[in-house]
Amino acid sequence: MRSSRLGGLVVMLGSATCIQAGAAVGAHAFATVGPAGVVAVRQVVAATALLVAARPDVRRFTWPQWWPTLLLAGTFAVMNLSLYTAVDRIGLALAVTLEVLGPLMLALAGSRTRFDLGCAVAAGAGVYVLVRPGTTGDWFGIGCALLAALGWAAYIVLNRVLGARVPGIQATAVATTVSALGYLPVAGTLLAHGRFGAAGLGYAAGAGLLSSLPYALDLIALRRVPARLFGMFSSVHPVLAALAGLVLLGQALDAYEWAGITIVVGTLALNGLRRRSDADGPRTSAAPAGSRCGGSPASWRRGSRTPSAPTARAGSRTAAAPRSCG
Repeated sequence: MRSSRLGGLVVMLGSATCIQAGAAVGAHAFATVGPAGVVAVRQVVAATALLVAARPDVRRFTWPQWWPTLLLAGTFAVMNLSLYTAVDRIGLALAVTLEVLGPLMLALAGSRTRFDLGCAVAAGAGVYVLVRPGTTGDWFGIGCALLAALGWAAYIVLNRVLGARVPGIQATAVATTVSALGYLPVAGTLLAHGRFGAAGLGYAAGAGLLSSLPYALDLIALRRVPARLFGMFSSVHPVLAALAGLVLLGQALDAYEWAGITIVVGTLALNGLRRRSDADGPRTSAAPAGSRCGGSPASWRRGSRTPSAPTARAGSRTAAAPRSCG
């Protein structure tokens, strides 16, 4: 179980790095196509990459698989647009700092011990020190960032649900595609007005490529770690956003920002190294050989939601921390 937890932490770090690098790359295209244009291209590119990788058979999707997939598509559409709008108006570091409040509140809501509560508070304090949010005057940008925070929390919960119902990254691929279809009119309008220059299109496409990998990595991570730890680890995003701003956007870090990085990373390291009881972590013994979530791959190809009701509820697969089949 400890090796599975460590692997999940490594996967989450890779996902977070790609997300913040993609946000910084996409910010270069705001001047030509705006946040909506970047999101449109980003979603189309990500959907193409995920469809090729997952090759989902939507004809075999059942309604219990469809409804969280459609909710995830809406979450993608709202979360990405609100975040990129916030980045454009209040900057990458502050936007990501406010966005990470969603996962942190999710981690706090799932807390079971004083230690977990203390880690959530310490991580939040580190995030605050990192950016020292003040009165920016742009309440619309702040509101967009907070809306993205709600979207991020919903993204975590829906991925946990879909991980237990749909094999691999099929649901993520379908949700991203539905979201991309919704943005096609935006892309068409910008194209008709000649807004897509080579540079802007390249930056937006780069953001899409960097964002497609985290969608898959997050499903893998949520198979290995509980949602509470996933939400706690999300507090590393402002750290990576600050570093991405430094390397890709030329935004230098002050001493207080480095202090915030130290607090956040130290809190996450302490949280990850502390031993937890088996009840806190995901179960690996419930699934028989041949499938991570029970049953055979053939049974999944037949489109069944779960091999059997007892297997689907085995171990710790509860509504609070279901396992992913990705």
